[in-house]
Amino acid sequence: MGTEHADAVVVGSGFGGSVAAYRLAEAGESVVLLERGQPYPPGSFPRSPSEMGRAFWDPAEGLYGMFDVWSFKGCDSVVSSGLGGGSLIYANVLLRKDEHWFVNDRPDGGHDPWPITRADLDPHYDAVEKMLGATPYPLEQVPFDDTPKSHAMQDAAAELGLQISLPPLAVSFASRPGGTPGLSLPIADAGYGNVHGAARRTCKLCGECDIGCNEGAKNSLDHTYLSAAAHHGADIRTSREVKAIRPRDGGGYEVDYVHHADLTAKKGRPAVQTITCDRLILGAGTYGSTFLLLKSRDAFPGLSDALGTRFSGNGDLLTFLLRAKDRNRVRPLNASRGPVITTAIRLPDELDGVPGAGRGAYIQDGGYPGFTDWIVDSLDVGNDFERAVKFLWNRFTEFFKEAPDTNLSKEISDLIGDGALTVSSLPLLGMGRDTPDGRLHLKGGRLAADWDAGTSEALFNRVRKTMQGIADVLGADYHDNPMWFRKRIITVHPLGGAPMGAHPGEGVCDAFGEVFGFPGFYIADGAAMPGPVGPNPSLTIAAQADRLATRLLEDGAAQRRAARSTTAPSATGAEPAGGAGSLDGAGNGSAYGSDSGDRGGTRGPSTAVAGRTSLSFTEEMKGFVTYGEDDARIGELAEGRRPLSFRLTITADDTDRFLADPDHEAKAEGWIDAGGHGGRCPVERGTFNLFVADGGDDRRLMKYRLFYTDGEDRRRTLSGHKNVLHGPPTRIWPDTSTLYVRLLDGHVGEDEEDGADIVAAGVLHIQLTDFARQLTTFRTSGPDGAGKLLDFGRFFAGELWEVYGPDPG
Repeated sequence: MGTEHADAVVVGSGFGGSVAAYRLAEAGESVVLLERGQPYPPGSFPRSPSEMGRAFWDPAEGLYGMFDVWSFKGCDSVVSSGLGGGSLIYANVLLRKDEHWFVNDRPDGGHDPWPITRADLDPHYDAVEKMLGATPYPLEQVPFDDTPKSHAMQDAAAELGLQISLPPLAVSFASRPGGTPGLSLPIADAGYGNVHGAARRTCKLCGECDIGCNEGAKNSLDHTYLSAAAHHGADIRTSREVKAIRPRDGGGYEVDYVHHADLTAKKGRPAVQTITCDRLILGAGTYGSTFLLLKSRDAFPGLSDALGTRFSGNGDLLTFLLRAKDRNRVRPLNASRGPVITTAIRLPDELDGVPGAGRGAYIQDGGYPGFTDWIVDSLDVGNDFERAVKFLWNRFTEFFKEAPDTNLSKEISDLIGDGALTVSSLPLLGMGRDTPDGRLHLKGGRLAADWDAGTSEALFNRVRKTMQGIADVLGADYHDNPMWFRKRIITVHPLGGAPMGAHPGEGVCDAFGEVFGFPGFYIADGAAMPGPVGPNPSLTIAAQADRLATRLLEDGAAQRRAARSTTAPSATGAEPAGGAGSLDGAGNGSAYGSDSGDRGGTRGPSTAVAGRTSLSFTEEMKGFVTYGEDDARIGELAEGRRPLSFRLTITADDTDRFLADPDHEAKAEGWIDAGGHGGRCPVERGTFNLFVADGGDDRRLMKYRLFYTDGEDRRRTLSGHKNVLHGPPTRIWPDTSTLYVRLLDGHVGEDEEDGADIVAAGVLHIQLTDFARQLTTFRTSGPDGAGKLLDFGRFFAGELWEVYGPDPG
């Protein structure tokens, strides 16, 4: 029997993997999702001391639970194993990354931009928030108004002049969206069923979010994206742990995994199984995905040296408020009432225009389960003293081993035993823009991390000082996490390890998560974040995964169009651009890796005629137009403007002819997205002209003419030009990145344009990060490809020099 094959394999079911699996399955792709952990229907999460003692992940010790605990140099970390990934144990907060925080700090005090922006993610934030049912805590309504910790946080923020909000939560407080909130109400079916086949009820304010919601009130990924993915045919397999990945001969990828079929005891190694796929999406979490890549590095020659870099804990900081008082009376905070987090205080960043503020951060109220009578205070461990001493001694000796065991799950399980765990009154949770200068690597075959809090100490001190202020207002004693005396943090938001970047020298994958040099291989989780998100990162990871899936599906559609067109060759015999015959803008050009990996069985640009060389590249531009306006400059800024964008693959079938022809004309294929007028539509026929003379030696035009049909079946033409005028070198960038466009009624040739009806006018721009990606998309096919690319580069630079170079006099 042959090896099993799927269109796409998704590894992991967290915020990246679940979103990608749903989007691909919804589009009709065959999807297999492999999750190492178990499913957890409502009512199945552990609650008793004995159940909690086995709720950890360490298969070698016969533990297959959902808490996976790690200890590294400088930090400890808790992540999740189970169907739904981190959503099973996170605190439900869905905050967007702040618009000005899409940067990383440099040692010289400057900032490097992320390869994506808030504008890139906003439509995907919208989609994820809708799917996860984002809604703030209904604090003003009975009985939710009886939540002391929320009011205490509001009082403290008002006293200290801090900005506070009720952040959107992925929790069902009402039976259906927009309904009246109430406790333990039955939740209506969303229309795609539920993978567990179990009833769900609304939040009952028990504070159990972080240890699994037995009511099903959390809109976790198993109840939302994974249920919808299964509804659309995704094959979701639990207890499957991926062990290795590698490229497949002839294209695509191979995935080795084991099936933990017996979850009751220790056992020998299970048999390794293999599945192949055309596209591979890693969503195993920051640690899981980076660990797989590090272990499989030899199978991916040319993988970026950025692998393992830009690791951070998202500025996570845990502290405690104890014994709060109000006029010498006990002030009840009731941390166990409500969801774990209900409020968020935002500390501004100097990037927000607040001089001297430093790096931004958030402080949120914490909580703990109300059922934990069996939990004891850390200063009175009673009968658990012997277990605690054994645990601490083992940790002490581990520090002196050559290769310490960084997985603490078994040790924590032993420590809990029949029920000892440290808690305090009101935990405070901090997070923010720490410095992503940590590195994940292998040591003795295990995952290790080098990171310390030193370079982020100013941020942590700012957050601690604010927390101390909150404690003072509430009359509470402030206590740092006991680990802070060694400048160690506990993070539940590890990020980085396979960061995105503008080029392979900066990141492992591009701005869409596609691994440089390996088409169809994507990183969809927190490992791809090039730095801290700032607020809780789950929403941003999910939005980026939604954006990744959109690009992946667009590429697949382009490949299918290209494959169909090969049965009817064009007059030149060239393969059309915009499909597999050209780059997709994802940065997987021949400059950065093997060209042998083809997408869906098709290949790069073909040679139009024997002995000739084709050249292609992609370009993406975005901007605004105003309908009913004929002046582009006015149309860009008018009050009623609408967004317009395109992504084109430009192909010259014969590079020599393209350079010699005075019109320098090439084919343009791709899509146009006209907001409010049909959305994304394919370019039916398009041309691009580079540096056409127009009225003198001091003026060149880049011209675009794109025929398409909008969403109401109206034929349209996008006619645009970039105006390259004589001037100082500082004008090169604005001239070559600014496109003045008019939308015309009908399919209008250049010689017919004077009498055409103008539907809209405006201006498009190419962003600097998009331009950086564009430079990586040049590809040639045919004899002396490198030489032809050099000829093109000299022509491009030569024309710019002719216009912008200094006067000879």
